[in-house]
Amino acid sequence: MLRSIQEQVLESFHYLHCHPEISWEEANTTNYIGQLLEKNGCKVVKFDDCTGVIGEYGKFDSDLPIVGIRADMDALWQEVDGTFQPNHSCGHDAHMSIVLGVLWKLQKTDSIKDKVAIKFIFQPAEENGTGALKMVEKNVIHNVDYLYGIHLRPVQETAPGRATPVIVHGATKMYDVEILGEDAHGARPHLNHNAIEVAAQILNMISQIHLDPRIPHSVKMTKIQAGGKNTNIIPGNGSFSLDLRAQNNELMDKLEVKVNDIFQSMRHLYDLDINVTHIDGIVAAVTNEEATDIMRKSIIETLGEENLDKPLVTPGGDDFHFYTVKKPTLKASMLGLGCNLSPGLHHPNMTFDKEYLMNGVDILYRAILNTYEKK
Repeated sequence: MLRSIQEQVLESFHYLHCHPEISWEEANTTNYIGQLLEKNGCKVVKFDDCTGVIGEYGKFDSDLPIVGIRADMDALWQEVDGTFQPNHSCGHDAHMSIVLGVLWKLQKTDSIKDKVAIKFIFQPAEENGTGALKMVEKNVIHNVDYLYGIHLRPVQETAPGRATPVIVHGATKMYDVEILGEDAHGARPHLNHNAIEVAAQILNMISQIHLDPRIPHSVKMTKIQAGGKNTNIIPGNGSFSLDLRAQNNELMDKLEVKVNDIFQSMRHLYDLDINVTHIDGIVAAVTNEEATDIMRKSIIETLGEENLDKPLVTPGGDDFHFYTVKKPTLKASMLGLGCNLSPGLHHPNMTFDKEYLMNGVDILYRAILNTYEKK
């Protein structure tokens, strides 16, 4: 008996949900997806030095535009019921299942394989912001003209049964910083600079950064470590982390200048080494009106105009936007899917209604057809 597309999507979701793997360790996920892609008529591409898998479906030796459909693969490492473990609390298991559903739906459409050129991009390591850059390095998008992604949205942002044609993510930067000094006796505070007080002064100074109030932005100290087991030692060494957010890339550049100016001022003031040891980051969304219009039309055709939301502006981030920054001619949009997701993304017990997975499949399928109709 042939299974319906919905049954296949739910089956793949259940498997992926029960076999989560963290960033750059998605080996089983890569093999599982690769087997399904090959079984369902795709040319499969894997990589020798990293996880991730690409499926090419359709006619690539023609002048057809190439449409990429991207799904992120990795889970988070977090505490669940008292135990740290991989956990799909950001919905990547759903994203992969939806994109597989698009492939299965294409197969059920008569003669479509000769009329499309679809690149299914199952990308690793979105959670640490490095997977998309690796795919760019691997030339995955060098010949892609349109790129569509999808992300489940919390119920606070997008109501169940509704969808937004584009998610306008903000930029994120994460700094790890060390303070290098010397310890001193608790009775002699004049002999060193207390790393805790230095970090506290930096915290106070970053809270006084004021940029354009019309554009959301923030800087927070999210971790601080200093001192040891003895309470009568004034610590000279310490470390801290900062989380920087800005709604566009231009403001993020200004925010970073301000933060680094503070570090430089503190170095001069205390004659200390304050070293930035690591920076991670994700760029803000660079939107494309044509791709957004295609997704908007596809939502209306699938769910009805009454269930179309406006573009969603969110301070969260996604490395999907590295694709458009690295290839400015790429026309891309990320679909935001309402699915009764609660309590929120990255909550260890995040849940959503599985019945809405097929909305994602149907909208992305329509986006593919609408893209080729425009041509």
